Amino acid sequence: MLPPPVDSRKVIPEHRRAPARPEGSSLPPRWRAAPAGRDPVVSAGRVRVSVRARWWAELPPAAGAAVMAAGIISTGLHVLGRELPSLVALIVCAALWLVLAADFTVRLFGDPRRFRAEADTPAALTAVAATTVLGARLSLLGWQPLALGLLALAAALWPGLLIAVLRHWGRRMPGAAFLVCVATQGLAVLAGTLAAATGRDWLGRAALAAFCLGLLLYAEALVRFDFREVVSGAGDHWVAGGALSITALAASGLTASHLWTGWAHTALRAVALATLGLSLAWYAVLLAAEALRPRPRYDVRRWASVFPLGMTATACLSAAGPTGVEWLRPLGTVLLWIAVGAWLLTFAKLVATRRLAPGGW
Repeated sequence: MLPPPVDSRKVIPEHRRAPARPEGSSLPPRWRAAPAGRDPVVSAGRVRVSVRARWWAELPPAAGAAVMAAGIISTGLHVLGRELPSLVALIVCAALWLVLAADFTVRLFGDPRRFRAEADTPAALTAVAATTVLGARLSLLGWQPLALGLLALAAALWPGLLIAVLRHWGRRMPGAAFLVCVATQGLAVLAGTLAAATGRDWLGRAALAAFCLGLLLYAEALVRFDFREVVSGAGDHWVAGGALSITALAASGLTASHLWTGWAHTALRAVALATLGLSLAWYAVLLAAEALRPRPRYDVRRWASVFPLGMTATACLSAAGPTGVEWLRPLGTVLLWIAVGAWLLTFAKLVATRRLAPGGW
């Protein structure tokens, strides 16, 4: 005769029992509880957490705005003649770009599912915009071959990311929707800067084509923008004005080009001043909204607020000469130091946040 079944709960001590699996869960509890950014490893039927975790595994696509912010502030300081702080900001920009480029590559080849999921979000276009901002600053430094390489890289990434984003566009979108314009105008700025530095006229013509497309993309993004974001957005709502600022910067570069004379020069100058005026209007509205509805908590999208601040300042500084409106330079100087202060404040909040929650951005 067989012995009666044994109730395992009577022979397994309480402290050795496996924790109950939550209802509806298909993963072991300890796997589900693995800290974000760490690689769970299965060994001898148990799950352990790798201690060699990549801290950048938590980087969202929106982190590219931090590169853009540092890069455009470096450019503005260079235009202002403040070379030492400009080089410091450039080093920060380049270091962040290298980190994000490594993360981009790892996701592309190591986690294609996550890459595809993130590639159709507007924030993914910060990869293009950040590359163009860094390239434009390196061109001003005289590193034309490297700047040309970054232009080629940005131009290669741009079509696929842009199409993926446009295919998933909807209504009532956040300010990140304007990144379709920012990335495109970034190509125009970098191509125009290289055209002036190298004398390659075809780059100037390519810059004009990108500039015109960027204008159309801004209009389309504006139609889809949820204006409630002005008082409730977490930071990327500032891109609504920043996109016009980079448009004005691109127009200023085209206005200064020898390629466009007569009516073309006049039209580009008018567009530069019009878009710059509208970006300043956005600046005032968004600043008033921040005062009426403060949002002091740190969010990675706050870097998308710093970038427009720096871009508006740099656009004013850069437009003063080609347009002949000299008072834009002192205005741009004031706005640039505001942007520097905003960058430092955002960085301080990032450091404080990482101390409380290591691994977050």
